[in-house]
Amino acid sequence: MVEQTYTTDVLVVGGGVGGTAAAIQAARKGARTILVSEFPWLGGMLTSGGVAAPDGNELEAFQTGLWGAFLQELQQRQPGGLDNSWVSFFSFDPRVAAQIFADWVQELSNLQWISGYVPLEVLKQGDCVTGVKFADFTVNAKITLDGTELGDLLALGDIPHRWGWELQSEWGEPSAPVEFNSLTTKYPVQSPTWVVIMQDFGREIAPEIPPAENYKESLFTGAWDNYGAEKFLNYGRLPGGLFMINWPICGNDYGEALGRLIESTTAKQEFLQECYWHSQNFAHFIQKHLGRRYGLANNIFPQIHNYHTAFALHPYYRESRRLLGLTTIREQDILPIPGGRVAALHEDAIAIGNYPNDHHYPGFKFNLQSKSMPWGGRWTGTPFTIPLRSLIPKTTDGFLVCEKNISVSHIANGATRLQPVVMGIGQAAGMTAAICVKMDIQPINLPPTALQAALLQDKHAPTAMVPLFNLPPHHKEWLYWQQYYLDHPQAYLPSGNCPCSLSPPKYYGSNSNIVTPRNWDCFTGIVQLRDQQHYQFKVTTPHKYKGETWNLVTQVYHIHKQLPVLYQGQLLTIYGRFNHAGNWLLVEHMENS
Repeated sequence: MVEQTYTTDVLVVGGGVGGTAAAIQAARKGARTILVSEFPWLGGMLTSGGVAAPDGNELEAFQTGLWGAFLQELQQRQPGGLDNSWVSFFSFDPRVAAQIFADWVQELSNLQWISGYVPLEVLKQGDCVTGVKFADFTVNAKITLDGTELGDLLALGDIPHRWGWELQSEWGEPSAPVEFNSLTTKYPVQSPTWVVIMQDFGREIAPEIPPAENYKESLFTGAWDNYGAEKFLNYGRLPGGLFMINWPICGNDYGEALGRLIESTTAKQEFLQECYWHSQNFAHFIQKHLGRRYGLANNIFPQIHNYHTAFALHPYYRESRRLLGLTTIREQDILPIPGGRVAALHEDAIAIGNYPNDHHYPGFKFNLQSKSMPWGGRWTGTPFTIPLRSLIPKTTDGFLVCEKNISVSHIANGATRLQPVVMGIGQAAGMTAAICVKMDIQPINLPPTALQAALLQDKHAPTAMVPLFNLPPHHKEWLYWQQYYLDHPQAYLPSGNCPCSLSPPKYYGSNSNIVTPRNWDCFTGIVQLRDQQHYQFKVTTPHKYKGETWNLVTQVYHIHKQLPVLYQGQLLTIYGRFNHAGNWLLVEHMENS
């Protein structure tokens, strides 16, 4: 049998969040692109990894690029909407998300998607990557992107990379350990989680979930002690009576002998089997204690191997091998500048993140420098930027990374690993590859300004690279101020705001000729102030909610500025969406009644 050989401009290996975004962006920019994925779904963490309640970039100003386009598609396609859980503003059926990515790929005639393959060998000429060999075919490419969940091409291509912790002496990171200890030994990287989707069957009819190997009830005892069963389930509630089980407290995080993930195929499979069993045991524990009303959901994920279709196709990996790039993102790069609400702006910024730094080590409490801040009746994270140089190897041409495998410290990875950030990284990497092919240059020689201009002015999904709280993507001055601060980074303000003329849009009820968006509801009620960042709303109408008290939260800047000036007993009419799981009203517009 003659092995097939493909020749293309851009090869993306791995169909995760970053790889999928990279392939779509490269093809939209005109590059001939091949995307090779291990699994039959694209979207990685958001789909095949089961994290259908993503974190970060939730503020309106940060919903740009492919991330913003993805949210808009979800709003249109997801029956029941996205206001279901309390861990995230966006929770959805992973099948809906997988279809969005598949549709985007199928729209592009210059993008070929091949699924069911893992890389076996990275092809190189000197210090330049020229392609990748798979079991039945080889792909030769001008630019190759590593979008695998664990940075597999870094190892196969002998491209310098890191795995594990760095001590404080390396970069002076305030949260890094001074010396290696029991935590760093037990957990060289953060623990992954094998997500399982459970279902509310309405009554005690769910099929019994058997315990798997090595079931120990003591591992899960106390999982919801401080929350209660209902709040525990609502953490990852999805539409249609489904629950994403991705619970860090005595839950299904699993990190025994994590080094096996990169030791050998056999060792990795051994770890994966144990990780799967651990989540099965947690699901068994939940059913045993909460009753047979709750069981494994049916036909959520495609059937592969012997996995039940309620289980994600692979674990939710929080950390991978990490590139040794032209620059390394450190903890200092994601923390607020002194006296400010934002991190320092990289001159070659290509993506935005804002999630609080979050690390998972079962059984250990690990204290990190705080980067959380109050915003809009809730808490959010200090926004930071991803520099282009963190995607480019120091010594290897023809190659980029586009997943959690960027050049980042172990500590800072806790903030850069989140799904919206990785989607932004992928979009930038795909655009970089396409421009380099067109200009016939290597990524190391690409002027960041050329990439930034292309991302800002992309005709499909223009993306922000400068975090500006008060500049929503639909604002008429959006492009001007984004470009201004990229050209003048020294002028970027510690407040994270820009001096734009922001006029809140006016919305009226259905009796007017101007109506609210169809997914908003209208409520009237009385303001009750509890403490800073705790704004409550006692409903008077509609009648079915009369007397209920909800928290007020928002993603919108002008509402964020209005909340602190509310007064006790104020009568308001509010347009927004109610979230039962979070007991909050997501406010889009409000006015005095």
